[in-house]
Amino acid sequence: MNAPGPKISAERPVIRQLDDAAANRIAAGEVVERPASAVKELVENALDAGARRIEVAYADGGKTLIRVLDDGCGMTPEDLPLALSRHATSKIDGSDLLNIHTFGFRGEALPSLGAVGRLSITSRAEGFAAAQITVAGGAMAAVKPAALNRGTLVELRDLFYATPARLKFMRTDRAEAQAIADVMKRLAMAEPYVSFTLSDVSGGGEGRVIFRADAEQGELFDALSARLGRVLGRAFSENAVPIDAEREGIRLTGYAALPTYSRGAAVEQFLFVNGRPVRDKMLIGALRAAYMDFLSRDRHPAAALFLTCDPERVDVNVHPAKAEVRFREAGIPRGLIVTAIRHALAEAGHRASSTVATATLGAMRPEPAPDTPRIYQMDRPSYGAIRQSYAAQAPLPQTGFADRSALFEPFAAPSARAEPVTEEPEQTQNPLGAARAQIHENYIIAQTETGLVIVDQHAAHERLVYERLKRQMAENGVPAQALLIPEIVDLSSGDAALLLEHAEELAQFGLAIEPFGGAIAVRETPAILGEINAGAMLRDILDELADLGDSQSLQSRVEAVLSRMACHGSIRSGRRMRADEMNALLREMEATPHSGQCNHGRPTYVELKLSDIERLFGRT
Repeated sequence: MNAPGPKISAERPVIRQLDDAAANRIAAGEVVERPASAVKELVENALDAGARRIEVAYADGGKTLIRVLDDGCGMTPEDLPLALSRHATSKIDGSDLLNIHTFGFRGEALPSLGAVGRLSITSRAEGFAAAQITVAGGAMAAVKPAALNRGTLVELRDLFYATPARLKFMRTDRAEAQAIADVMKRLAMAEPYVSFTLSDVSGGGEGRVIFRADAEQGELFDALSARLGRVLGRAFSENAVPIDAEREGIRLTGYAALPTYSRGAAVEQFLFVNGRPVRDKMLIGALRAAYMDFLSRDRHPAAALFLTCDPERVDVNVHPAKAEVRFREAGIPRGLIVTAIRHALAEAGHRASSTVATATLGAMRPEPAPDTPRIYQMDRPSYGAIRQSYAAQAPLPQTGFADRSALFEPFAAPSARAEPVTEEPEQTQNPLGAARAQIHENYIIAQTETGLVIVDQHAAHERLVYERLKRQMAENGVPAQALLIPEIVDLSSGDAALLLEHAEELAQFGLAIEPFGGAIAVRETPAILGEINAGAMLRDILDELADLGDSQSLQSRVEAVLSRMACHGSIRSGRRMRADEMNALLREMEATPHSGQCNHGRPTYVELKLSDIERLFGRT
């Protein structure tokens, strides 16, 4: 019990200066976490050098080889030793650390890589001869002549050989290769006018191309849409809405996917600040808040968003890996993301993602029997053979009948009762078409000019009622219920001050608070919530304020009650609807934003094109 602490020594510790090799290895522990970190630093250097074509190759997940070739401005033989010195950079002069326009600026990447691996740099600047320099484990060799047309070639071999302990923390080759591919895709999205190639050369030779994105052409939105289609696939570009908004000098561009194109994890959320890929929890929280009203908690939105502002309004010198940023006015970009995405989704109207129809067609396609052999095109009978086969199977004329049509007279009259239907002829021209039938007292079948639409009547009407209730709440506010005896919630002085800073925002949703000594007095609560635990609600709001800088807890609770009210007040499953009621529901869906998905993010309708239906029956 009386043993001294492990950091307590009987002798006075001596302060000593670390040598450059130890300092570089310490810096490498912050900058170079894994092979993907090395690829990120080298590719960002190539982009800062003005490269328009970047080729990256790796072997064994980047553990044994990382090679980056670019066509940038290059370096002179005199620049190469300086580039491997700590805190030496051509991107800033050190006078202003806030006005940064480049990816890199610390001057730590190359010396850190040379401290933990075997690094070779071959470069040629215009008007100079090519030169090469090597460094292994921090030991630098002399500059020597080399052969290179233009740009820079960087080879990093045996990463972390100088720090074997770090190798024990490496994951499998496949996992490290996936991380490298993710880094390349993020940088490719940030620079649509640059060509990127990623190859796996494990085992020697030219290897195989893992990822390739040629330079795009055209305007920014066209180039960005094409690049996102290459990186994320056509499904994302087809089901995303463009974002272009500006507020107080901060511009937001990019694409946000429809709510029905949601994912089971946050794997398609890409955020960029001044072209720099970042993973900022404040921006991610804003993206989540923008979709809060459209997705359930187990679904995640997909988006690629680009924030552009004056570099002096954002601090990128927060983290050694430059993955986090800090805005001077954090509320402006957050509010911009929320309002811009919600406005874009509202303009999309009743649109639902095309992946819903694709999944429906896949479910409807019959599966062949396991013993049925595959039929190839050359084995299929021709159209002439099929026609002759049908003619041979036709019944022969019988005596006693003057006309073959008499054979089918018993089937001329229909067995079902037919009633004339009066409808507007132009209703099929509407996006959701004209109602034709109701099946299982829950699904409406509508005919359009190009196919048919299947509508879930309960989910669709639930969304319509919910949007109507939200409009009423926005117009009239949230009614507040005054407490007969104010509820006193004991909080720390810091938490109480933080809540009081947001008192006006909370009052808009019917929650009135005021200081009460060192605590908080709750005077009014939202009437729509009924009897609530005010203390628990305030602590939930505090958790969100501490984590994201803003709180949607109270708003989400109010909207959850509205959602339940909409569910109970909408058309129930099992109710038979008349034709005019079904058509009225379709017309209201077309006029209501967000009607393509229900309150929980599920689609309210499925649209099938006539060509897809004909393909199901083999008619094409």
